[in-house]
Amino acid sequence: MKTIILSTLVASSLMASSMVKTATEAGLAPIPASQSELLKLIDNPKNPITDAKVELGKMLYFEPRLSKSGLISCNTCHNLSEGGDDGVSAAIGHKWTANPHHLNSPTVYNAVFFSAQFWDGRDPNLEKQAQGPIQAHPEMSATTEHVEQTVNSMPAYVRAFKKAYGADVKIDFEKVADTIATFERTLVTPSRFDEYLNCCEKAMSNEELEGMKVFIDKGCATCHNGVGMGGSMNMFPVMGQFKHANVGDFKGDANGMVKVPTLRNITQTAPYFHNGTVWSLAEAIKIMGETQLGIKISDKEAAQIETFLGALEGQKPALTMPMLPASTATTPKPQMN
Repeated sequence: MKTIILSTLVASSLMASSMVKTATEAGLAPIPASQSELLKLIDNPKNPITDAKVELGKMLYFEPRLSKSGLISCNTCHNLSEGGDDGVSAAIGHKWTANPHHLNSPTVYNAVFFSAQFWDGRDPNLEKQAQGPIQAHPEMSATTEHVEQTVNSMPAYVRAFKKAYGADVKIDFEKVADTIATFERTLVTPSRFDEYLNCCEKAMSNEELEGMKVFIDKGCATCHNGVGMGGSMNMFPVMGQFKHANVGDFKGDANGMVKVPTLRNITQTAPYFHNGTVWSLAEAIKIMGETQLGIKISDKEAAQIETFLGALEGQKPALTMPMLPASTATTPKPQMN
């Protein structure tokens, strides 16, 4: 009996060890365990992360008065209390307007690891991306002047900007977006998958490791790789028709390229695909096999891959709700039109 147990333990240990090499060779990479190494990945040398900027960025992220209506904040569509998205098929914005292209809100968690932002990859970083939704009519529908007047109208914000950037700071729209992006750069979620690749062999179960092997063998890691487990651009579809392609008019960028969504916390970010048409993760896995890889993924294989993806559920940063300053006589009034 002892021999059988020992043999099982040895086999499990060998599998765990061998899968680290397999995963690394397939292009999978962990969120660094070292805070100093992580900072190298998430920091912006042109706007270094500081505690003061992060705290101010968090306030602005939750600030609904940046929107024209005074009702919509970044957190409305990228809810940090759950998957960092909004949980609906198409994003809802100003005047209860659904995204005109029927685009789904991607998660903001781990977006710092992406090489492209937005589904069409039009912006390269979070600083640039943060400017878009604030000004987009179907989203926050604000002007740069509205944002600048709002923030400068509240002494508490002015003091916070001076603390973060120095007494001579010019509080303009770009600086507001940069500060929100600084906060977003800290929204990383290390998982058991990262523990495993960072040399903790017991962090993942044998079933999860088997699922990772299927994930790699089927070719899923061709696009879902790197620290972000996605976030670059690729053709969609590649090998077969996407059966929900008629929902919305989004066709990707000028070359038909679409941002590869991250698989981190994928169990918490349904519905799936750019148009939010699939609610079952197992179904999404099988559709990806058909459209991107030109293969049929069986129910058993989809279940195995889904088991592996559960190991990508990460530890979210501990957040306390920011207390926002009171409006003043010069703060712009909400506009519903």
